[in-house]
Amino acid sequence: MERREFIKTAGSSLAVGLTSSVATEIIATTTRPQNDMHIKDQLYKVSHFNQNFADDFLLPEKYLDVMVTTYHRINRIKRYVGYGHFNLITFDEMIRYSRRNHSIGNFTRNEQKFLDMIFHENAYEYGFYGKKVLSQMTHQIIKRKVVKIPRSGHYIYRGEAEKLFSRLRKDVGSDLILTSGIRGIVKQFHLFLAKAIKTGGNFSRASRSIAPPGYSYHGIGDFDVGKRGFGHRNFSSEFANTEEFKKLIELGYISIRYTSQNKFGVRFEPWHIKVT
Repeated sequence: MERREFIKTAGSSLAVGLTSSVATEIIATTTRPQNDMHIKDQLYKVSHFNQNFADDFLLPEKYLDVMVTTYHRINRIKRYVGYGHFNLITFDEMIRYSRRNHSIGNFTRNEQKFLDMIFHENAYEYGFYGKKVLSQMTHQIIKRKVVKIPRSGHYIYRGEAEKLFSRLRKDVGSDLILTSGIRGIVKQFHLFLAKAIKTGGNFSRASRSIAPPGYSYHGIGDFDVGKRGFGHRNFSSEFANTEEFKKLIELGYISIRYTSQNKFGVRFEPWHIKVT
């Protein structure tokens, strides 16, 4: 199935409802191997990640409104449950919050169908070539398996991730901070839709900066680090110029998930520590 035909099919499916089985069939027909020219093209795109390209995946215009209303409803849930807890809530919990709280309002049928469609679409169509690490939209984070990092508002998984972060703090210094830890499906929806809205529905451009829901390694262990007092620049290539980053690389035992030459269709993320 060609790209534009896929977009047309995905868009029309939203109106009638898209089941997981249908989504699976669509995904099965859209995977194509990468060749050298394709990889070269992707490397150019990720180095210019904030630009639009002619073959970018665009959400059909008639669905822009439902994208916006869905995002704002999720955002009201974020304000209701609190910044830290929002990182962990499940899709089912989100639906329950919306039903029980009038200030949030229940998700409409079209909004729920929209979320289902976005989750089950193959992100390969956006130009995102990372692995889908969470296959269920209702994935649950087991609370006893996570730990909250003081003064960060974020959680990381106990075990390998916690040990690695503690070791990094010891070896790099106290100015190394946790800037993002575990992200559940709901948090990833929130981030991805926010970016998609800013790009006018350009899902390719959005996915060059934010992994689509289900594809983020933050759901299974990865975390982000930054320099204390560096603010939003911790999520830019400027972080690679800090002493903290230089010390990280010199340690020799850490890996960056999305390097400057990564083939996943993702911009360079020097702050993103690979755990699993």
